[in-house]
Amino acid sequence: MPHFNTIDNASVAGKRVLVRVDLNVPMKNGKVTDYTRIERLASTIKELADKGARLVLMSHFGRPTKGPDPEMSLKPLAEPLSQALGRPVVFVPDCIGPQAEAVAAKLKPGEVALLENLRFHPEEEANDMAFAKGLAALGDLYVDDAFSTAHRAHASIDAIASILPAYAGRLMEAELVALGKALEKPERPLAAVVGGSKVSSKLELLGNLSKKVDRLIIGGGMANTFLFAMGAPVGKSLCEREMAATALDIMKTAREGGCEFVLPIDVVVAREVKAGAAHEVVPVGLVPEDAMILDIGPASIKALDKMFGECRTVVWNGPFGVFEVPPFDAGTNAVANIVAKLTHKGKLVSIAGGGDTVAALGHAGVTEAFSYVSTAGGAFLEWLEGKTLPGVLALEKAAAKVVA
Repeated sequence: MPHFNTIDNASVAGKRVLVRVDLNVPMKNGKVTDYTRIERLASTIKELADKGARLVLMSHFGRPTKGPDPEMSLKPLAEPLSQALGRPVVFVPDCIGPQAEAVAAKLKPGEVALLENLRFHPEEEANDMAFAKGLAALGDLYVDDAFSTAHRAHASIDAIASILPAYAGRLMEAELVALGKALEKPERPLAAVVGGSKVSSKLELLGNLSKKVDRLIIGGGMANTFLFAMGAPVGKSLCEREMAATALDIMKTAREGGCEFVLPIDVVVAREVKAGAAHEVVPVGLVPEDAMILDIGPASIKALDKMFGECRTVVWNGPFGVFEVPPFDAGTNAVANIVAKLTHKGKLVSIAGGGDTVAALGHAGVTEAFSYVSTAGGAFLEWLEGKTLPGVLALEKAAAKVVA
């Protein structure tokens, strides 16, 4: 568990507080289509504002490649952010320079300003120290509340934490505490669900988890590759046949380390991926040549129900089937509800994250029932892979500097 300072340790009254948030939210025709990240970051901003901080918010949006791009401006985010905070938000058309400095200097306690897209300056992604100093000129202290960007060594995440006193915001703190409970000092038995389409995209994740968890449960398209590697027919299913040897190695390493490797025992198959398509349940060894595996079957769900009942912690990344297309959402929905009920009863700590996972749990209607659902994508995965995240390391170094 990393050591970091939180805003509990910060004296913010009357001070300019530079807050790194993640406003890289889904938008269509200039309108926000998912307010989850905005709603989550609001608690930190409100708390700091109520304590009399003069707030300067900074974020990236999209991946601009040629400087300022009106399509990737943060200006449309000022109003929904203002609504979430219950107070006006002043938009600043740049993130460094005289204009930004003038706005920051004039802010009164409790007021909020939003800077323009950090990535309009290539120095942001280059982790440029001079650019970081330009940002630091806008604040007296720095708060990082964007765990979802913690895997990026960028100026507003890494370099700036070496210039200003640095603290974790409430969202960052919640993520780090939740993930610490999941992998650093979990209640055992500890299970991990890893789904998704390809084994090749999650090799590091599978390797790290197999050393840390008691049960590794494989779902989604990647389960087909493991089944194929074991000699089971997979028909026309999504399957990385060239990864068969690697799949066997992963299973062997896991089992040698005392980790139980769990695959489906029955599956739902169909001839087409289409809502309401004709489908049938078959044992994993009897998949027809012309069919595709699109979900787990009832026997697999029953087995997982028993397994989760024996566990104390579960980390979840990836669905069990093609949850976007009913009826192939049944397996993911059923298992998600099993975990949700055990969590509600206090028998299980459940931590989930990753884009498809968040969508799948939302589809199942159980997001609020899990112990914690991370909105971070890449950062959540890299943490599970055992990698050091630059944003977290920067906060650790800042905390160590204060102690020294």
